[in-house]
Formats: sequence, structure tokens, C-alpha cells
Amino acid sequence: MAIVSAPDTETLQPPVLRWQEADLDLHAQWRSENGSKPPRQVVVADDRTPADRAYRLVCEGTALLWRGDFQNARQMLQSLTRRLDRRRPSPPAATLLQAHHLHRKAQAERARILGLLLIPMEGGHHIPLRRAPDLRQACLEAYGPSDERSVVSLRELLGVVGAHEWRKRGVMIPALGERIHPHHGVFSPVRGEYLDLVAGAPLPTPALADDGCVWDIGVGTGVLSALLLRRGVPRMLGTDLSPKALACAQDNLQRLGLLTRSTLLACNLFPDGQSPLIVCNPPWLPGKASSTVEQAVYDPESRMLRGFLSGLRAHLCPGGEGWLILSDLAERLGLRAPQELVEWIKAAGLRVVQRHDIRPRHGKAHDSSDPLHAARSKEITSLWRLAAD
Repeated sequence: MAIVSAPDTETLQPPVLRWQEADLDLHAQWRSENGSKPPRQVVVADDRTPADRAYRLVCEGTALLWRGDFQNARQMLQSLTRRLDRRRPSPPAATLLQAHHLHRKAQAERARILGLLLIPMEGGHHIPLRRAPDLRQACLEAYGPSDERSVVSLRELLGVVGAHEWRKRGVMIPALGERIHPHHGVFSPVRGEYLDLVAGAPLPTPALADDGCVWDIGVGTGVLSALLLRRGVPRMLGTDLSPKALACAQDNLQRLGLLTRSTLLACNLFPDGQSPLIVCNPPWLPGKASSTVEQAVYDPESRMLRGFLSGLRAHLCPGGEGWLILSDLAERLGLRAPQELVEWIKAAGLRVVQRHDIRPRHGKAHDSSDPLHAARSKEITSLWRLAAD
């Protein structure tokens, strides 16, 4: 039986968007998955609004609250996107590190501008626009129940719909032979190479003992827990600070018939006690996440990575191992010094039992037009088998 323990959190008042319409001062709850503040300048737009004027307004920082046909709002977003893509490209970067920073800056600016086309929602996530689809279930999964009027960017709303479809369809995991269903706000396991590493690395003998319990630190969708349970470990304990991740992992383990051998716990990194095998797939790049999903990619100051390494030794059973799954993309981009990871491992009183490497198979590794192609094409993902020194 899985036990999901939610951390105590302080109830915060949701931000409010304010605007004027028909000489009235109006307001509604502001929804933003990435935590952005409500726009200060808002004008009402509809099917009569020219795309050139709309583009000029959003580039100046003015949001457009849509009151026209919903499908026309989608066409407007496409028009804004085309105009934005026609902007003059930035000059080439001198280094990969500079290219990375410019790429992130451009992505953030693009998201900010395109996020200024807004859609109103009534209570129960009903969209009061002509030809608006019924998106109540998708919004319920992303935002939870709500009887309040709210406003959300169309770009985010389409992302919520995409997440809903991912959740329904699931992601086929060849190493598992099953589908994993990611929830909104939980990173999807679309890169199969690191899963192949976990599926093939030799398990330490204590992990297969009848009384053994393997830990999955940062459980996410639960895919690593499912892989290891299918490999024969008797029990899994998954930890995460995200309630969405814990709910997602519980859903997937239940779908796979593995929930009775699993425990899920809300905590920061390690629970109390020791384990014969502790696995962790932390965010691969040091940096600040700009959205909930990016928290699975960016780790500010490598806090999770360093926290895992520094605490691992004290939580390993005799003869146990810690498995660190990590890409070297940060080193190739210049975000982390080449020998820094090895130095952190040594400083934590750990030794490397073995390292298993694999090359990426995702599309960006072979896309020469990607600004980070020089780094992505040489990227290596590793499973570091660590033991107490």
C-alpha cells in the first residue's frame, strides 16, 4: 500500500488580474504555471483586432484579453508566433556557454510575449467564448477544482491540453514494455537512453533480499521505481517534494499493478534509515527553472545533485550502492567544471564502483540547426554506481 504524505504548506492568496472594460473596473484570478505576475496593462481584443496591432501591443508588454471566437484566438496566436519568428536572429555566440545563455534568454522572451494573449474562464473552468472546446477535465487535472472566475494565457492553456493528451495516451517505455502516463507539471520520460541504463546495470545483491527496500529519490512519474520493481527488487520507496509528482507516481504504479510494493513519501531527498540501493536522476543542468516542468531540468546551484551526494553515504546499507543518473551536458556547455562532479563524489566519502555510459538518441542530438548542437551531439548520459569509500 502506498502512503502519500503531503508537506505542510502555507495557504497563499492567488494573484489577481485587473483591467477596465466597458468603463468598469474588473478583476479575476490570475493563473500562471510558471509563477509570472499578472500583466499591468490589459486591453480587450476580439475577432476585429488586426494581427499587426496585436503584435505591436504584446511586444510593448500589453496583454490582450480575448472576447471573440476561441478558434480565432488560436489563429491570432499563430499569427503572433509567425511575426515573432521573423525577427532578425541574434549574432552567433562566441562560446557554447554564451550560446546557452542567449538561447534561454530568447526562449524566455518568446514565452513572455506569446503568453500575453489571454483567455477568460468562468467557475468550473468553463470558457465563455464562441466555439470554445470543453477543456474542463484538462484544467481540472492541471489546476484542481475552482468556482472562481480566472484568466489564463492561451499558450499555457494549450499546454494544459497537451499535458492532458499525454496523460491519456501515455509514453511507451521500451525498457519497461509498458506506458507511463505523465501528469501536468511532471516531466515526461521521453529520453529512453537513461532508462536503458537503469534496466541493464547489475543490481547489488542486498537490493534483491526479501527485506530490501530500494529508494527512488525524486520519484517523478515513478518510471524508475517501476523499472526496478519489474527487475525483481521486493519493495520501492519513492520520495518527492512535489504533490503532483507523488500523485503521478501513485497513478502509474497503480496502473502497472505495482502499488502494493511501493511507498511514496513527501520529503526532501532522503527518508530516515538506510537502503541497499538508492537511485536518483536529478536535474541535469545548474540554473533557475522558469516553469514547473523545467524543475526536472534545472537545479539551482546543483543543490539536489550535491545534496544527494553529500547525504548518500549515511543512508547506504553495508554493501549497498547509490545510482546517480546524469548527463554531461552541463560540462559541455561550460555550466559545470569538467572534474567538479568527481571532486564532489570524493568529498562525500564515495567511490565509483563503475560507470555505464550511453549516447543520446533524441532528435536535438542530430539537429544541426539547434544552437547547442555542438554540445548535444557529443553528450553522454551516465549511470554512476557509487559506494561508501
